[in-house]
Amino acid sequence: MFEIWETSEPARLISDAGSLKVALEKVDTMCRLRHDQAVAHIGEAADGYHFEIRDHDGRALARLSYVPDTTRAYTSVVVEEMRGEGLSR
Repeated sequence: MFEIWETSEPARLISDAGSLKVALEKVDTMCRLRHDQAVAHIGEAADGYHFEIRDHDGRALARLSYVPDTTRAYTSVVVEEMRGEGLSR
């Protein structure tokens, strides 16, 4: 079991996931949402957004800082190598 946290102040649990692959997809979805919000001028995060994927013991396995670039379309933050079947746990 994995947990997805947005660690910007205040930190909050976003979701959970049964595999690392699903957790990565959920982080990507949150970044897409933040990008869409920035394009629509909803909310402001001067230093961007910060996410963590944590294991069942609460240890951070991955961290991502994301700053939306509203001058272009959203590009996935998850590269193809990260989506591979070898990452499922």
